[in-house]
Amino acid sequence: MGIAADIVVIVVAALFGGLVAQRLKQPLMLGYIIVGVLIGPLTGRVSDVHEIEKLAEIGVALLLFALGLEFSLKELRPVRDVALIGTPLQIVLTIAYGYGVGRFLGWETVPALWLGGVASLSSTMVILKTLMNQGRMGTLSSRVMIGILIVQDLAVVPLLILLPQLSDPASGLPILGMAAVKSAIFLTVMILLGTRLLPKLLALIASWNSRELFLVSVAAIGLGVGYATYLVGLSFAFGAFVAGMVLSESDFGHQALSDIIPLRDLFGLLFFTSVGMLLDPVFFMGNWQQILLLVLLIGLGKGVLLGILTRLFGYRNVVPLAVGLGMFQIGEFSFVLAQLGHHSGALNDAIYATILSTTIVSMLITPAVSGLTAPLYARFRRLWNREAVQTINLPGYGLSGHIVVAGGGRVGQHIARVLKQLDVPFVIVEQGHLRMEECKAAGFPTIYGDASQEVVLEAAHIEQAQQLLVTLPQIDAARSIVERVRRLHPALHIVVRAEGGEQMGALYEQGAYMVILPELEAGLEIARQALLQLKMPVSMIQSYTDTVRREMYASSFAPHAGEDELAALKSARDLLELTWEELDSESVLAGKSIEASKVRSRTGVTVVGVLRQGTFVSNPEAGFQLEGGDLLAVIGAHRQVSAFQELCRWDGERTTIETMPYPSPYPVDI
Repeated sequence: MGIAADIVVIVVAALFGGLVAQRLKQPLMLGYIIVGVLIGPLTGRVSDVHEIEKLAEIGVALLLFALGLEFSLKELRPVRDVALIGTPLQIVLTIAYGYGVGRFLGWETVPALWLGGVASLSSTMVILKTLMNQGRMGTLSSRVMIGILIVQDLAVVPLLILLPQLSDPASGLPILGMAAVKSAIFLTVMILLGTRLLPKLLALIASWNSRELFLVSVAAIGLGVGYATYLVGLSFAFGAFVAGMVLSESDFGHQALSDIIPLRDLFGLLFFTSVGMLLDPVFFMGNWQQILLLVLLIGLGKGVLLGILTRLFGYRNVVPLAVGLGMFQIGEFSFVLAQLGHHSGALNDAIYATILSTTIVSMLITPAVSGLTAPLYARFRRLWNREAVQTINLPGYGLSGHIVVAGGGRVGQHIARVLKQLDVPFVIVEQGHLRMEECKAAGFPTIYGDASQEVVLEAAHIEQAQQLLVTLPQIDAARSIVERVRRLHPALHIVVRAEGGEQMGALYEQGAYMVILPELEAGLEIARQALLQLKMPVSMIQSYTDTVRREMYASSFAPHAGEDELAALKSARDLLELTWEELDSESVLAGKSIEASKVRSRTGVTVVGVLRQGTFVSNPEAGFQLEGGDLLAVIGAHRQVSAFQELCRWDGERTTIETMPYPSPYPVDI
C-alpha cells in the first residue's frame, strides 16, 4: 500500500498518543510527537518519512490558512511596530547569537552561521496550538507572537536564498531582490483581484447549497493559492495565509473557517508525527548532553532577546514574559533550512542531526515552558514595583458595591449594556486590545489587563465588589480567575460560563457560586420558541425546561441558599401569559364595563391595560367601559387566557350578558 499504509499507521498510532496525552492533561501534539518517535524509520513502521513530511507541509499551510481566516488588520494594528521592525531586528540578533553559540561549541564559521539562521525562526504550528490549548488566543501577547511569526515566515524566503550564499553573499542579493519583487506583485494581485473575485466565487458556490462542494472550494482556494506562490519561488504557507486573509473579509469567512478546521487538524497530526519521526533515538542517546546544552543556550538566549525587544517596543506587564517563554523554540521551517544546509554540504551529518534533535526537543517542551508564564509573572509581581494599570472611563469617585465583568467580548458587552441602562455600577476587565477599544467606544468603564492577576483585580477594587461575572469562553482563563479571586475575596459571589458538565464541576470545586451553560440556555430557548409556535401550553413547556435545568444544574451540584425560592418564583412568573386581544365591535364585551363583563370572575384573567386609538390606559378601573377596536392586555394562566379568548369570540345570543354560556371559571392555579 506504500504511503497509504504509512498514513493509516500514523493516524491510528496518533489516536493512542492523543488519548494518553489527553488522559495526562497534556497538549495532544506532545502525544503526536512521541508517537512519531516510536513509529519512526528505526522501528520500520513507516517506510517513507520524506513523503509524510511533504504531506505535513499541507498541515502547516492549512494552519496558516485558518489563521488568515481569523486574521484582522485591526487586531494586529497595535503590534505592527514590533512585527515589522522588531522581527527583522530579532532575526539578525538571533543569527549573531546563534553564531556565537556555535563557535562556543567548537563549530566552524559556516555551520555556526547556519545554526544562527535556523534558530532565528520560531514554530508557528507549535505556538498556535499551544495558545489554543491554553485558551490564550486573542490576548495581546498572542497577537504580538502572531505578528512576529508572520514576519518570520516571510523571512524564510530570504534566508533560503542568503544562507547557501555565505561563501559569496553578493551573488545572493539579485535573487533576494527578485523574491522581493515577486512578493510585492503577489500581494498586489491578491489585494486588487483576490478581494473581488474569491468572495464572489464563494458566494456563487454557497448559493448552490452543497456543503461538500463548499468545503472542497475552500480547501482548493487555500492550498491552490499557496501552491501558486510556491511555483513563483515564495513560501507555500505564506500564500495560504494571504488567501485566508482575503476570504476573511467575505460574508462566508466564518463558515469557511468552521469547515476547514477538521481538515487542518488532521494534516496537523501528520505534521507533528513527522516531526517526531525525524528524531534519531540512537544519536540522541549518544549526544544527549550536547543537545540539551544547545537547547538551553538557544532557548534561554532567544527567549531573553525576544522579551527585551518586546519590552523596548512598549509592551509591559506579562507580555514580554509570555513572548519570551512562548517563542524560545526553533521552528518547523528550520527543518527546511537545515535540510538545505545538509544537501549543500554546509552541515555535516553530525551537526545536521544535532540541529534536528535540538529543534524537536525545543518544540516538545514548549507547552510546559509556556505554561510557566502565569506562575512566574505572579512571583515577579510580588518582587517588583507594580506598574500602573491602564483604566478607561472609570468614575472619579471610585468603585464600591459594583459588579466586575471579566471579559469584554460580546457576552460581556451585552451584560454591560443592561447594567448601564439600570444604573448598576460595574467595571469590565479586558486584556484584548480590540475588545478594549470597543468597550472604550461604548463608554463602558474598563480596565486593560488580565483578570487573573492580582494587580488588575486590585485596580478593579475586587474587595469592594458585590459580584464577579466571568464571561470568558476559555476554561483555563476562567479557572485562573476564579482561583485568584477566591483567595483574595472568599465571600464574593462568582458567576462563570462553562461548556459541559466536566467544566461545571471543576469550577464549582474551585468555589464558583453559579456556573452557566450558554449552549444549554440557548437550546432551551430555541426549543421553547418552537413549542410555543406549536401552541403547546406554557405550563407544559415550563415543566419541560425546568426538568432539563434541574438535571443539568442541580442533579450533580447542590444549589446555593435561596436558589430554590428563586427557581419557584421564576416558574410562577413563566406560567403567566400576557396576551393582547383585539375586541371586535360585535363582541358581547363591547359597550360593557370591566365590572359588568365579569371578566375576572368568569375567566380568571385580569385586564391590565387597554390601548385605544393610540392611547394606553394602564390598570383600568372596574368601571372602565370597553369599546370595539380596543386592544386589551390581559394576564393569566394558559387555560384562563384561552377562556378569555373564547369569551371575546362568542357569537351566540347577546341579549343579556348574564345568560351568555361562558366557559367554566378557572381558578388561579399558579
